Amino acid sequence: MFVGSSIRLAGITLLLALGAAPAAALDYPTRPITLIVSHVPGGPSDVIARILGRLLAPVLRQPLVIENRPGAGGTVAAEQAAHAAADGYTLLMGSTSILATNPARQKNIGFDPQLDFAPITLLNTQANILVVNPAVPANSMAELIALAKASPGQLNFASSGFGAAAHLAGELFKAEAGVNIVHVAYKGAAPALQDVIAGHVQMMFATAASVIGLIKNDKMRALAVTTPRRTALLPNLPTVDKLGLKGFDATTWHGLVAPAGTPKEVMDSLQFATIEALKDPATQKALIDLDVDIIGSLPKEFDAYIKTEIPKWTAVMKASGAQID
Repeated sequence: MFVGSSIRLAGITLLLALGAAPAAALDYPTRPITLIVSHVPGGPSDVIARILGRLLAPVLRQPLVIENRPGAGGTVAAEQAAHAAADGYTLLMGSTSILATNPARQKNIGFDPQLDFAPITLLNTQANILVVNPAVPANSMAELIALAKASPGQLNFASSGFGAAAHLAGELFKAEAGVNIVHVAYKGAAPALQDVIAGHVQMMFATAASVIGLIKNDKMRALAVTTPRRTALLPNLPTVDKLGLKGFDATTWHGLVAPAGTPKEVMDSLQFATIEALKDPATQKALIDLDVDIIGSLPKEFDAYIKTEIPKWTAVMKASGAQID
């Protein structure tokens, strides 16, 4: 896993500083850059993209135009970006869903995340929280597992859609805990959370930022964090790993990618500019307020991370019995 944001960014800054800032040695960019986002305005990817875009513009000396292309779990946006000119003027806000879980759940998606994209940097990771309705007679993850084993098939877990990170987190939990809980897919996180609050569904894996207020108002009970490290929003909440499911990691992440074949000089400029933007205190505060852990990895590290995520989630999908087209 990646180290803390301040160490990571400091290390990359040093590496970049050993050479000249690549943007200064290249006639790029000379016009606005389009950043394709797979969610509607206001969604997690869109919010992060707009925060990044505001800070990238002065570094690149060109505006970053956000183009929202929702649909098909991110494949609409990804396919458009994959087939764009490899000149650095079209980028994609990649995510767990686009680059890892979609390839895991279906083969024919119109693009290959490893062949059609060149990784620039892993921007951030975000914690997911295992939450239950307060009426569920389980005050810990161990009690929830015991309850599920005592009543196989009687507990339901909600998600924002089939193949979404929340769905696959639940499938991973089922496999690792050895429990039979039933997936209920919704058209987005909001209606899923509403049904958990209403008690129609007992549990859900949701981003920390989306449930922190509900937890504090006792509308949901938090049992565990799905990331290897605890979340700053709920620092006393233990991880699934520490509670017994060793190695459990269902992290939501976002990263910047370009079409494969984009010139190295352009990629270097984008990498440099992104790291500069991520160092900005205003950017860091805005992302930390969303419970986002800033990463800013090297391209080869991001590439290696994607390569580990695809087989991991493919195995989860197969174990769940879901059909991979």
